[in-house]
Amino acid sequence: MDWEIAASGFSAMGSEARLRVLKILVRAGDDGLTVGEIQERTGIAPSTLAHHLKFLAAGGVVKQEKVGRSTLNRASYDNLRDLADFILGECCADVGDSVKRKAANDG
Repeated sequence: MDWEIAASGFSAMGSEARLRVLKILVRAGDDGLTVGEIQERTGIAPSTLAHHLKFLAAGGVVKQEKVGRSTLNRASYDNLRDLADFILGECCADVGDSVKRKAANDG
């Protein structure tokens, strides 16, 4: 994953309200939820919710699909996994280096 895409995805989740919406969509699974259903579960005003969903979709963490007169929203599990892998992929890679530097400085 490239840095710009990762930054966009993390930025999209950068507010408490958007995180709450995303968690609700993750809980909903592949069936997703309409804007009205998300609004009922969060209490976020419709115009504000639309703004948050647009931001989440632009960041690639939510997919939106027009179904008749409604918009169905789903968490983008593949992109969320990619973001998790991006941030955790090099976990603890430098642990041995700090021990080696300390030993070299002490020796």
